[in-house]
Amino acid sequence: MLAAIFIVQGFDTLFRPERVSPRAEPVVQRLAEFVPPVPAQTEQAVRINGAIHLVAGSLLAVGRLPRLSALVLAATLVPTTLAGHRFWESKDKQEREQQRIAFMKNMSMLGGLLITAADTAGRPSLAWRGRNAARSARRDVALAARTAKVSGKAGARAGRLSSHVPVG
Repeated sequence: MLAAIFIVQGFDTLFRPERVSPRAEPVVQRLAEFVPPVPAQTEQAVRINGAIHLVAGSLLAVGRLPRLSALVLAATLVPTTLAGHRFWESKDKQEREQQRIAFMKNMSMLGGLLITAADTAGRPSLAWRGRNAARSARRDVALAARTAKVSGKAGARAGRLSSHVPVG
C-alpha cells in the first residue's frame, strides 16, 4: 500500500513533468547547485524523480529489494515534499491548509519508508549479526584457550607418568 502513491505519481510525473515543474523550480535549482548529478533543467530533474518513484515504488510493491527501494524513496521524498508542498509560502488560507495537510501526509509516508528501510522481515539486522559474530568468536577463542590449557596440562601429566613407568 505504501508503494501505490509512488507508482501512480511517479508514472504521472514521468510522462507529464510540466504539471509539477513550476512548483519544483526553486528546489531543483538549489539542488543543482549543490548536488552535481541533479540536472539544472527543472523538467528533466522532475522526470528523473518521477522515474525513480515509479521504479522504486514498483520494486517495493513486489517485494524486490524492499529496504533499498524504501531508502531511495525516502531520500527522494524530502526534496519532492519541499518542492511540492511549501505551505508556509501560501497567502490563501485554504490553499495553505491543503498544502500543510499534504506536507504532513508526506512526512508520515517518510516515517513509513524509514521503518520499511530498517525492517529485516524477521531476519536479524546486520548490526545484530555483527555483534553476534563477535560474541561467538570471543567464545570460540576462550574455549580454544581453555582446551589448549587443559590438553597442555594433561600432556604434561602424561609425560611425568610415562617417566615413572618402566619400559620393556
